[in-house]
Amino acid sequence: MEEELNKIDLNALNDDVQIIDIASKLQDYDESEIIRLCSALSDEKLAMVLEQTDEDTQVQIIDSLTNQRALSVFDFMQKDDIVDILGNLSIGRSKQLINLMKAGDKKIIATLLGYKDDTAGGIMTTEFITMNKKYTLDEAIKKIQSLSPKTELLDTIFVTDDNKHLIGTAELRDIIIEDDAKTLNDIVQTNFIYVEPEVDQEEVARIVSKYDLTVVPVVSKNMIMLGIITVDDIIDVLEEEQTEDVLQMGGANKEETIDSTMLESIRLRLPWLLVNLLTAFLAAMAVKVFENTIAQVVALSAIMGIISGMGGNAGSQTISIVIRSIALGKIHFKDGIKRVWREIFVGIINGLAIGLVAGVVVALIYGNWFLCLIVLLAMMCNLAISGLFGILVPLILEKLHLDPALSSSIFVTTATDTLGFFVFLGLASIFLPMLI
Repeated sequence: MEEELNKIDLNALNDDVQIIDIASKLQDYDESEIIRLCSALSDEKLAMVLEQTDEDTQVQIIDSLTNQRALSVFDFMQKDDIVDILGNLSIGRSKQLINLMKAGDKKIIATLLGYKDDTAGGIMTTEFITMNKKYTLDEAIKKIQSLSPKTELLDTIFVTDDNKHLIGTAELRDIIIEDDAKTLNDIVQTNFIYVEPEVDQEEVARIVSKYDLTVVPVVSKNMIMLGIITVDDIIDVLEEEQTEDVLQMGGANKEETIDSTMLESIRLRLPWLLVNLLTAFLAAMAVKVFENTIAQVVALSAIMGIISGMGGNAGSQTISIVIRSIALGKIHFKDGIKRVWREIFVGIINGLAIGLVAGVVVALIYGNWFLCLIVLLAMMCNLAISGLFGILVPLILEKLHLDPALSSSIFVTTATDTLGFFVFLGLASIFLPMLI
């Protein structure tokens, strides 16, 4: 690693190297190498790197800087990004930096820190432009020119009344092309979308997607502008939520990463493994009920794994579709319940097709066509069960205000295994005389 570092022209970092390349490289360096690279970057470029790199590296970078240098770097960053970094630092260091900030910045940071990380208030930025509706377009252009270096978004201007209440938005294009003598009140769009700071970030993402927005204003209950959420913030939210859903569907925790310590991984994984163990006992108990049947027809022990496995796979398909629909706001508990019968019938039809193929193969292997009939009926029942639980589990979790991806697959697999074994072995018991 040291040889690779020595090949880098540190003086060229400020001009020739892409920000994302620097950020990626820093993630592989140790503390001494990070210090060397940071010393070669200007404050502005280091701020851009901080916005691109991961949380652990952000902490390493800030810890390697003096308070004064850290504050100089913060001057080039959006306030919401600064808040995210401060939240990952030690409490002592975070307080030091906040106490050294300018009064205005300190107030903004304190406000943002008061919101939960996963709400509109937690992800909004405070760099935006508001103007009174009485401004002429000529005055508006001059103000935009003076404020643009400190503002993240220029395409949309937020228009307020004399009491600083948000009344609408004005597009920069309209301000430029319309008559300079007109006022913002003449071109303001009063039909606009906004959110309050307590709204969940997932809901904000759905709103942005639904209305195809590039920015959403965050307002107080009396319509005072608090901040804005831009589309790049939404992309981060979508990535975060998608990662969280994938992990939770598998019974993992979003707090765990590949770099987590062994004890952290054990602490985060073990509870769900224990839950999985308890649910596995339910399936084992279902099998135990039919021990006598299995003892007389040993082939059943090999076949029942096929039934439960296909049920689990079908359930995972339904879960994925339902959770995706919930995330997009296309399905809720009430209308979801109406679709339960659809999923059951889909399961029956798929079970008929899969069961027919599996049944014929089993019959040819074991030379008993009653096994074909049992596999066919059991497969139809189990895939219907997988459709039923695949749609109900995530919908019920959503109704309980829990994340629908919260290990849905564990609960659905438990249902398909337990009930699948029960149906298959129950049918085998009924047809036992024809199987012996």
